[in-house]
Amino acid sequence: MKKTVVFAAAFLGASMATSAIAQTVGVSWSNFQEERWKTDEAAIVAALEAAGATYISADAQSSSAKQLSDIESLIAQGADALILLAQDTQAIIPAVQAAADEGIPVVAYDRLIEDPRALYITFDNVEVGRMQARAVLEAAPEGNYVMIKGSPTDPNADFLRGGQQEILQDAIDSGAITIVGEAYTDGWLPANAQRNMEQILTANDNDVDAVVASNDGTAGGVVAALTAQGMEGIPVSGQDGDHAALNRVAKGTQTVSVWKDARDLGKAAAEAAVAMASGTAKEDIEGAMEWTSPSGTTMTSIFLAPVPITQDNLPLVVDAGWISQESLCQGVEGGPAPCN
Repeated sequence: MKKTVVFAAAFLGASMATSAIAQTVGVSWSNFQEERWKTDEAAIVAALEAAGATYISADAQSSSAKQLSDIESLIAQGADALILLAQDTQAIIPAVQAAADEGIPVVAYDRLIEDPRALYITFDNVEVGRMQARAVLEAAPEGNYVMIKGSPTDPNADFLRGGQQEILQDAIDSGAITIVGEAYTDGWLPANAQRNMEQILTANDNDVDAVVASNDGTAGGVVAALTAQGMEGIPVSGQDGDHAALNRVAKGTQTVSVWKDARDLGKAAAEAAVAMASGTAKEDIEGAMEWTSPSGTTMTSIFLAPVPITQDNLPLVVDAGWISQESLCQGVEGGPAPCN
């Protein structure tokens, strides 16, 4: 009898240990159009594998309706935690409710989901906006500015815009710079950014001296529009550290790409999801802090630090293994280090 009890206890202990690590984490991607999400995904998968957890995912293909059905499917597949990259910050709230009803913790990944039940993990996007504007303002301290914003359904677009305005306000007030055009970019799509930029150039007879674009995809659309008018080389900002954008920085057609190392973000989100699925409160996750959204919602959040990449510090992304020197310097003649 004693041996049976000991064996049963040992078996139960082993089962509990196994269940503690055998978590399934479901990830709902808003879309895979941006180069960076593939990097995020690889980091998430690597961190989950290291934790003994299983990765399942779905791509909403830029549809908020599809994202809701995707999340229902992830829950039905047995997800113990969810990482959600929201297509629409408001439309996704019913999915958070559905997860809460099942006792499934949620990580709001990179984009704010304004629901206190979610753990919000992102980079400091207001500071990203400041970094973008600082770099462009340094390169063009006066003249006509265009603001190419992100998607109107993504709160990050306005966080970025707020940071940009903080830096530009004094120059606007002094009359040194004038904002002659401003537009949101539906879905963050480069083609939409290009179309917006083309329309602003036409409306201003090409009298534009600088563009504050809110990510590397929109910056690519902007540079395409400028190049078509023979205006490539005027200051343009971006963010994400996309390889094509870093190559543009090396070439001098983009001034800055604020690098948010997606490998760090993906790892942090995956580790938090596994911890919460195992019973850790979101408030007890390493690095978590209380943060109040612009509309007054108190969230538990983790903010990672971004780094602005310009021609002055391009070797940083090569040394970090983010991009190869060959990819960075493709088509660059002379140019900055490490391309020279």
